[in-house]
Amino acid sequence: MERQHASAGGVQSIERAFAIIELLDARGELGIADISRLLSLERSTVHRIVSTIKKLGYLNQNPLNHKYSNSFRFFEIGNDVVKRLGLRQQASPFLRELSEKTHEAVNLAILDGDRVIYIDKIESQSTIKVDLSVGKRFPAYCTGLGKVLLAYLPETKILEIVGPPPFRKYTENTVVSLEQLLSQLREIRTRELAWDNEEYVQGLFCIAAPVRGSSGDVVAALSVALPKFLYAEEPRKIESVGVLLLDVARRFSRSLGYKEPAS
Repeated sequence: MERQHASAGGVQSIERAFAIIELLDARGELGIADISRLLSLERSTVHRIVSTIKKLGYLNQNPLNHKYSNSFRFFEIGNDVVKRLGLRQQASPFLRELSEKTHEAVNLAILDGDRVIYIDKIESQSTIKVDLSVGKRFPAYCTGLGKVLLAYLPETKILEIVGPPPFRKYTENTVVSLEQLLSQLREIRTRELAWDNEEYVQGLFCIAAPVRGSSGDVVAALSVALPKFLYAEEPRKIESVGVLLLDVARRFSRSLGYKEPAS
């Protein structure tokens, strides 16, 4: 006997669909039998609802074990909501601070489908000018910004975004191995900083840090782009930029409602 009933004035099928989505968000991959048991719904009901949500692009099905998980579409919607709520406006003082203290180009970006997109930036006065303007899109695997945005996603989502290797090689330093990329992403989760050593643009070394929303999810990334010829022999300068960037990104996250876990 199913115990799920629509609330007063609710539509039962919609409530069940969202119950499944929220369950998958909490538990990760689940099969039809698991969902049926955990929500006390008939398997046929679960199968019908899951099939519909999957058809609309909001669920993925693992081809190996046939279990379901929420698709990247929810992350895209979340990013759109953040943009509409004024992410650029809230980022402005933090971008200005980074720009004034580093005198280099600073960037704010989000994931948009399988690409990273710049949503704001402040140019530097450097002689290196790169066509990375607001609205520009680029693959996520070959820049500091993209790696930060990938690093905190489940591996299934990462594979969905970057696609099968080998990846396109933009410079001699571009990572083309999936194993190497995943290794870098693990290190990023530990350090909370990502880097791009001339992987997308020759002559640029970029450092990026995650920006978290109130839920704790990474909703954007901040970066500083450093001309390689000025910093190649100055590792301490690069380190100091990273420390500053991480501090600014953490304060930006707190301004968005993120509460850091107690030490």
